Amino acid sequence: MAPHKSVHFIGIAGLGMSATAILMKEQGWQVTGSDEAFYPPASDVLTAAGIPIRAPHAPSNIPPNVDRFVVGKHAKLTMANPEVAAAHARGVPVMSFPDVLNETLHGRTPWVVAGSYGKSTTSAILAWTLSHAGVDAGYFVGAVPKGMAAAAHLGTELVFVLEGDEYPASNEDPRSKFLLYRAHDVLLTSVAHDHVNVFPTQDDYERPFRQLLERLPDEGLLVYCQDEPFAAQMKDAAPCRVVSYSHTNPQADYCAVNLQYGLTSSFDLVHRGNTLGRLQTQMLGLHNIQNLVGAAALMLERKVLTFAQIADGFAAFPGVKRRMDLLTTRSSIPVYEGFGSSADKARAAIEAMLLHFPASKLAVVFEPHTFSWRARAALDWYRTVFRDVSLVAILPPPNHGQTTDDQLTQSEIAAVCRKTYGSKLKVITPGLKEWGAAVITELGPNWTVLALSSGSLGGVLPSFTSALDRRFGQGAA
Repeated sequence: MAPHKSVHFIGIAGLGMSATAILMKEQGWQVTGSDEAFYPPASDVLTAAGIPIRAPHAPSNIPPNVDRFVVGKHAKLTMANPEVAAAHARGVPVMSFPDVLNETLHGRTPWVVAGSYGKSTTSAILAWTLSHAGVDAGYFVGAVPKGMAAAAHLGTELVFVLEGDEYPASNEDPRSKFLLYRAHDVLLTSVAHDHVNVFPTQDDYERPFRQLLERLPDEGLLVYCQDEPFAAQMKDAAPCRVVSYSHTNPQADYCAVNLQYGLTSSFDLVHRGNTLGRLQTQMLGLHNIQNLVGAAALMLERKVLTFAQIADGFAAFPGVKRRMDLLTTRSSIPVYEGFGSSADKARAAIEAMLLHFPASKLAVVFEPHTFSWRARAALDWYRTVFRDVSLVAILPPPNHGQTTDDQLTQSEIAAVCRKTYGSKLKVITPGLKEWGAAVITELGPNWTVLALSSGSLGGVLPSFTSALDRRFGQGAA
C-alpha cells in the first residue's frame, strides 16, 4: 500500500477493525474512524494509537480526500446507513478488513489460528511468546492481549500470527474471513457448530474450514486439537504435514499430563511419549491448558523457539482482556469477565470458575448478544450451559437483526432456564442498565461472579465492580 494516504474506517470499534486500523497506521496511512458508540477495550486501544474516532455514524464523520474506506461486518453497516452510503458515493475503494489483511500478508508466512473457540487466546499466546523471546513476528488478534501495546503489529519477521474468523468477510462478501488470509500453517482448535444465522447446519459450518485446510501448501502444517471430534475428523483435508495436540489424550502428538490447578496452574508437556518439561500459566481453566499445548506444538514443530523460551513466555503471559479476565482484587468476591459468544465458550468459562473456586457459589451475568444466542434454533444451548450455576442474570438481547432472524426474547430465555434447572438455579431478568444493583443484592460471602457477553453489558461492568469493592472490599462494613 502507498504511504501517506488517508483511510476511514466505518465500524472501527469492532476489535478486528481496530486492529486492522493499527496495522494500516503502521504502514503509513492516515487513519480515522467512526462507530455507533465506543466502549473499552476498543476505545482505549484506538485512543492509545492516536487514531481519531467519532460517534455516532454520520456522513460528516468522513474527512475530505479519503483514498480508501474500510467498512465493518455489522447488521447496521449497510447502504441504509447514511455514512456507508456516503462512502460508496465517493468513488474510491470500499473494502473489508479481511481485504486489507490479504494485501498486508503478501510475502509473509501466515499462521492462522481457526476454530469455534480458543482462537483469540491461542493467537495471543503465540504473539506474546514470540515477542517475549525477541522474535518480531507480525500478529493480528481479535481481542486485546494484556501486556502488549496493541492487538496488532506489522512486525519484521516473515511469520505473521492471525486469529482466523469463519464469519463472513463483509455484508457484500460471504466468504469466511480466514479464506482471505493466505494461510501457510493452521492451528485448528475446534469445528463445533456456531453462527447458526450464517451456517444453519454442521455441514454448512464445516465447509469453509475444509476449504481453509485444502488450500494449505504442501510445505504447510496443520496442528489440530484431537479433543474436538469435528476438528479431528477434518484433518485429512490438509495436503500437508499434520500434528495433533490434546490436554487429556496421551495418544496425541503433544499432550498435557500431571496437571495442577491454582491461581498459577502447571503441567508437563509430553511429545510422543517424551516429557519435554513443565509449563505454568496464570490463566484459569482446562480450556486454556489446551490452548497452551496447541500453541507450544506449533512453535516447536516450526522450530522458531526452544522449549525453555516457550516456558518463559507462557509463565509471563498475563492473559487476554475479556477472556477469564480478573476485574478486581479489592473485593472479597472475585469478578471475572469471559467472552460468551457461543455455548462452548460460555461453558468453558463457567467450568473454569467451578474448577478454580469449587467451594463458592457462582453468579453469572449473561448478555445474549450474538445472533447465535438469540436464535430460536439455539434454544437447547440454554438447557445445558448454566449447569451447576447458583444465580444467573439474563440481560435483554439487543434488537438489531430482529426483522431478519427468528429471535428469542429475554422472558423466553428466562423461562426455559427456570424450567430446565428448577430450584437449583435462581434466574433474574434485570434491565441492561440496572443489572448491577440487582445482582449485588443477591450476593454475600462465598460467592464468585462471571460476566459473559460479546457485547458491552450495558457499560455497567466498571460501576458494578466498584460497587462490589465498596461493599465487599477490605475494611467494608
